[in-house]
Amino acid sequence: MTIKAIAFDAYGTLLDVYSVGALAEKLFPGKGAAIAITWRDKQIEYTRLRTMCDRFVDFWQVTGDALDYACDAQGVDLTADARTALMAEYEELTAFAENHAALTRLQDAGMPMAVLTNGSAGMIAAALKAAKLAGFFDHVLSVDSVQKFKTAPEVYQMGPDAFGCAASEILFVSSNCWDICGATWFGYHTIWLNRYDQPMERLGVEPSARGKTLTDVADYLLG
Repeated sequence: MTIKAIAFDAYGTLLDVYSVGALAEKLFPGKGAAIAITWRDKQIEYTRLRTMCDRFVDFWQVTGDALDYACDAQGVDLTADARTALMAEYEELTAFAENHAALTRLQDAGMPMAVLTNGSAGMIAAALKAAKLAGFFDHVLSVDSVQKFKTAPEVYQMGPDAFGCAASEILFVSSNCWDICGATWFGYHTIWLNRYDQPMERLGVEPSARGKTLTDVADYLLG
């Protein structure tokens, strides 16, 4: 195994997308968790539909549209103030507890690292800064530059282009199994962080390795 660089997914991998549920619960008691889950599911569904139909808008708009749907589906009145507050949470998502220590180990080992994300450039920059993670990454690669979302091959190609090496020499890390499937098909060496104890997708493809946290990524590469 020759790994020259690492590309990390952001949402769900570095940043806890379900941390928005705390504010949603405060605003809509008894419905916060359901709103957070539907919000995320619809967000991903919209990225796929828009890419398949060549109707790209940035991830900020997709996230807002998905929030509107989630609140409508739960029968709550999403006021302008509540919407603004919930959207602001997406720029301050909670980082997973082990991130800083694991990324420090990798950085100290001299491993080049990037974020490869569906997030629009502005929102991912804000989120990484708020989570105190921005200083770890040599590149922050947003789908804005290719006007498609994952799992389009144009998105995954940004990694080899940025690092100047083959996809097979890059370790791609994601907690989203569908993302891991797409990245593996593209040619990356992959590790699936199964943070939520989900079954493997039935797509005839397997990740190169599995783990649960970023600590497992550091252990996988560094021992």
